[in-house]
Amino acid sequence: MVLLAGLAPLALPAHAAEITNAMLDNAAKDTRNVLSFGMGSQGQRFSSLARINTRNVARLVPAWSFSFGGEKQRGQESQPLVANGKMFVTASYSRIFAIDLKTGNKLWKYEHRLPDGIMPCCDVVNRGAALYGNLVIFGTLDAQLVALDQATGKVVWKEKVDDYAAGYSMTAAPLIANGVLLNGVSGGEFGVVGRVEGRNPLTGELLWMRPTVEGHMGYRYDKDGKEIENGLTGTLNKSWPGELWKTGGASTWMGGTYDPATGMAYFGTGNPAPWNSHLRPGDNLYSSSTLALDPQTGQIKWAYQNTPNDSWDFDGANEFVTFDMDGKRYGGKADRNGFFYVIDARTGKLQNAFPFVRKITWASGIDIESGRPKFIEAGRPSDPTKAQDGKKGSTVFAAPAFLGAKNQMPMAYSPQTGLFYVPANEWGMDIWNEPISYKKGGAFLGAGFTIKPLFDDYIGVLRAVDPKTGKIVWEAKNTAPLWGGVMSTAGGLVFHGTPEGYLKALDAKTGKELWKFQTGSGVVAPPVTWEDGGVQYVAVVSGWGGAVPLWGGEVARKVNFLEQGGSVWVFKLATGI
Repeated sequence: MVLLAGLAPLALPAHAAEITNAMLDNAAKDTRNVLSFGMGSQGQRFSSLARINTRNVARLVPAWSFSFGGEKQRGQESQPLVANGKMFVTASYSRIFAIDLKTGNKLWKYEHRLPDGIMPCCDVVNRGAALYGNLVIFGTLDAQLVALDQATGKVVWKEKVDDYAAGYSMTAAPLIANGVLLNGVSGGEFGVVGRVEGRNPLTGELLWMRPTVEGHMGYRYDKDGKEIENGLTGTLNKSWPGELWKTGGASTWMGGTYDPATGMAYFGTGNPAPWNSHLRPGDNLYSSSTLALDPQTGQIKWAYQNTPNDSWDFDGANEFVTFDMDGKRYGGKADRNGFFYVIDARTGKLQNAFPFVRKITWASGIDIESGRPKFIEAGRPSDPTKAQDGKKGSTVFAAPAFLGAKNQMPMAYSPQTGLFYVPANEWGMDIWNEPISYKKGGAFLGAGFTIKPLFDDYIGVLRAVDPKTGKIVWEAKNTAPLWGGVMSTAGGLVFHGTPEGYLKALDAKTGKELWKFQTGSGVVAPPVTWEDGGVQYVAVVSGWGGAVPLWGGEVARKVNFLEQGGSVWVFKLATGI
């Protein structure tokens, strides 16, 4: 700021304050901003705003729309952030935009220079950024973290997380937990080793690193950046006999949540590598699990494995959303394996587990006392080495399909109704195992598959789930798979998008559709809301893509008519009606 002689410096307006730990801890209650992925680090995606409600939502109209432009369309899975009069929204191919909230005008754009050899598993997506101080921080498809000045878009720091040529990438929004920047990694299909890292968000300095495959060493770093051994994750070879723990997967590709009430961060881990489970007998900790971490040190405080010895690529990477029930703090998780888990957020003890989809073939249920699944052995793909030709195991039909009963699309929780709103998909797959060996940068599956719909009239379904009883209170079916996230509000509404291009508002108590708007491309992102000057706004990113058109088999062919796109839409109530 240039000062003329004799003039006092201008005070910054209140809304231009730097983002602090206290602001982030209370972000879920902040109605003027959207400061973190999940609309609060706990991930509830609930807003206390009620200016838009069941009585007037039919009057919702566009306020403005912004196009990401260019030829770089593909999947747009980003959740916008709102602060200091700006919207910060990431886009496909590792781009990020700052947009004026009132006008929809572009303030700046940063486009990360990507190498030719990137190997993202499931489209060139980015799910969002983190805010801290005067920075906006996001991960890139070549496994880097980039911190930009919120006002100018200039690079403040940039750090390489890992080697993209080995299959590492980053698609999740980073997380700020008690002043520490937490990030995970993507790349489980390439035999990477998953981990969570803690960094100084103002400088990018690495503070600690915690692997999520048992047998690997964790580290802390001193003020000079020197490694200090922080102990093995688990016990070497205890649940990974042999050598496959070295390329064990368990990537933390969806990022995490953080609850100031417990002081812990929660990360889900992905599939073990390779998919062929007969090559890696044992539980394969800590793959397909939920981990509670100390954000200051990276210490694992507790772990719960959702799918031991995962043979179906079910992962466990889905978000762990903390909430209050019966005077205790719990976490809810709608796992890709088809079961919804309610877990004590402080201890990791399983409280309840129940299906949230209609067909599950790999397990008959979850034993609440032991926490382990009741496996159906006939539902596991067979060992290819025992086949006559030794090249392909027998094919089994498994449900859910490997893209999961729920995938990346985040659910919402409403403390007003006590319900979770879960975007689910009803599909299965033919799956078989094949021999495989690790090669750096190569796909490391050892399985083949074809996804198939289970029902003629729908694949996607938004379900309202009671975490106490396991009851599905209502459901709203959708022809195409659901791949976009959900938001609930105190106005008695649930917002979610569909691949057919609609943003919809439903009654949170009944599921009745009250409003919809065609955005011009499929919605595979979560909506957000905020207020400014007494006006409530709702926003969502539109742009069809993600894993379904790449991996969906018969399902992909059903939705190949959907158009790609790249834009963000903002809505408000029409006046004068």
